[in-house]
Amino acid sequence: MASILLLLVLLMPALQITGAQSVGVCYGQNGNNLPSPTEVVDLYKSNGIGRMRIYEPNYPTYEALKGSNIELTVTIPIDKLQGLNDADAATDWVEKNVQAYLPDVKFKYIAVGNEVHPTDAEAQYLLPAIQNIHSAIVAANLQGQIKVSTAIDTSHVDNDYPPSAGKYSDAAKSFITPVINFLASNGAPLLVNVYPYFSYTANPADIDLAYALFTSQGVTMPDGVKYQNLFDALLDAQYSALEKANASNVEIVVSESGWPSKGGDAATPKNAQTFYQNLINHVTGTSGTPKRPGKAIETYLFAMFDENIKAGSEVVRHFGIFYPTKKVQCARCMGAPIMWAIG
Repeated sequence: MASILLLLVLLMPALQITGAQSVGVCYGQNGNNLPSPTEVVDLYKSNGIGRMRIYEPNYPTYEALKGSNIELTVTIPIDKLQGLNDADAATDWVEKNVQAYLPDVKFKYIAVGNEVHPTDAEAQYLLPAIQNIHSAIVAANLQGQIKVSTAIDTSHVDNDYPPSAGKYSDAAKSFITPVINFLASNGAPLLVNVYPYFSYTANPADIDLAYALFTSQGVTMPDGVKYQNLFDALLDAQYSALEKANASNVEIVVSESGWPSKGGDAATPKNAQTFYQNLINHVTGTSGTPKRPGKAIETYLFAMFDENIKAGSEVVRHFGIFYPTKKVQCARCMGAPIMWAIG
C-alpha cells in the first residue's frame, strides 16, 4: 500500500487556515516518483501555501517559481561550504543562484548549511561561508530582502529541561557562538529544525505521547512556567541558549517540523495528522511560547512529499504531506482538498 500522506485532512472534510502567513512547507526532492517542479509549484499555489524551502539550488524549481510570489528559502548543501570560503566564489554563487532569477523569484532566506555539527569536517567552513554569502548579498543591495543564516538541529543545546536551563553544550559553544554573533549583528534569524517526534521516541518513558502531539490535557510546570506541549519546550530551550550566549535579540525560525506516518515508533497516520493539525493551529495563533508569547511562530512543515530514496532509516522517508500523485487522500481520508487560505 502506498504511503499514507497528508494527513491534515484525515477525519475531516477540509482544513482551513486563515491568516497563516507563518506556515511554509519544505520541498525535498530525494524521490524518484515525484511530480515535476512545475506541478509542485502549482500544488503550492492551488493550496495557498506561500512559503517553500528547498535543499539546494534547483533551476527547474526556480523556473517554476517565477511569478508565483511564493517566498523561497534556498539551502546551500554542506559539501559546498569549503568552496564558498572564497569570496569570489560566493559572489558567483549569489549571481547565478539568486540575482539571475530576480525579481521573478521571491527569495527570503539563504540557509548556509543544514544541520552542520561541530565534529563535521566542514564545520570550520561554515562561518566564513555565511560571511561571504552575506557580503555578496549586501554588494547586490539585497540585504533588505534576503537574510543569510544557517539551519541547525536541537542537539547543540543540552540541559533542555526545564527549558530555562537550555544552553549550548561545551562541544558546540565555540562552533555556534560566532555564528550567532554574526546573525545578531546583521538582524538575521537562526533557523532551527525542531522535531518533537525524535525527542519523544528517544525518551518515551519520560515524555508522554500526548505532550508531543499537542493533545495533553495537563500542564507541566518546570520553574513554575506552564508548558502544555513539547514543541514549545524544545523551542524555548533554544531561546534560553541564545540568551545565555548574549543573543536574546536573535529570533528563531522553525525551518523544519513534522511527524512521520510510518517506519518507526509512534509513526502512524493518525499521529501524523494530529501533530500537523495541532502544530498549524499553534504556530499560526498568537499564543507563541512562554518565552516569546503573543505572536505567530514562523514554521516550515517537513515535508511536501515522502522521499523514497532519502538516505537514512526507514522513518525519514515518510514525513510527506502529499502523495507523489499530488492527492491528499488515503483509506480514511474524506478526499477533500486542503484549504490553506493564507492571507
